[in-house]
Amino acid sequence: MTGFGRGVAEHGGARATVDLRAVNHRFLDLKVRAQIAPALEDQVATKIRASLERGSVSVTVNLARPPGTSGIRATIDEVAAHRAHDQLQRLAAKLGLPAPDLALVLAQPGVVATAEEVLDDSEALDAAILAALEHALAQLHAMRAAEGRALEREVLGRLDELGRIRAGIAGQAAGVAEQLHHKLRERLARLLGDAAFATTTVAGGPAPGGIGVVDPSRLAQEVALLAERADITEELVRLDSHLEQARAIATGTAASGRKLDFLVQEIGRELNTIGSKSQRTEISAAIVEAKSVLEKLREQVQNVE
Repeated sequence: MTGFGRGVAEHGGARATVDLRAVNHRFLDLKVRAQIAPALEDQVATKIRASLERGSVSVTVNLARPPGTSGIRATIDEVAAHRAHDQLQRLAAKLGLPAPDLALVLAQPGVVATAEEVLDDSEALDAAILAALEHALAQLHAMRAAEGRALEREVLGRLDELGRIRAGIAGQAAGVAEQLHHKLRERLARLLGDAAFATTTVAGGPAPGGIGVVDPSRLAQEVALLAERADITEELVRLDSHLEQARAIATGTAASGRKLDFLVQEIGRELNTIGSKSQRTEISAAIVEAKSVLEKLREQVQNVE
């Protein structure tokens, strides 16, 4: 899920601004861009990982130190100053110029060294950063919650589509045995002729004309065997269970992305099994439609927290 959050906080005169940017990712990929102490960076990462489960998240921290915690400290190298003064004085004497003053000596390279002096304000900065992070996380969650409500409607709509297709497949599956019986009779009639289904048999073997007679009980056994192989009752029951679980998870309040990922895989597994077992063109067409809906569902589930 995508989102943005910004938090600003001050503590002890220190001011921190934390920006959080999150885009879709299957797992949690965290990047912290800040010049802060490793221990504080670990605290920031721990808070984010406790709050988010998925997404590519980047963290940017900007700091403003309190007044008086930094300044420029100047030091004079007296040896370099004496050396510069002597050289300038000899040059001035040769040129008939006045002796050099202090300002000219201090202006020579290496005489004055400057450095930024930073006082210890780490506690104030750490507190400001952590407080700003809390505000940023709150904004990010609010934005992702709004997206989550839209995703929930989309996911439930796809699950309803799959439920309707599943109901249609169940209706088509109810007539599988009758269809198999009809097809088997048609094949035998084409191979053996209409006499294959004569109700009387000739003792000792085939009927007149050399055409065998089909035993109705044997035909019923063959139909039962084929119907058992094509039976998709268990797959339909599991498919219905997966759809119900997915609806419950999608409407819940806990993080559900990974659970939905798993259920989408299981739904696809059941659809594949039904498609491989079924011999009805209507069911095969329904499976193709269901897989198309499932792929759209899979794409949306990747965005769920």
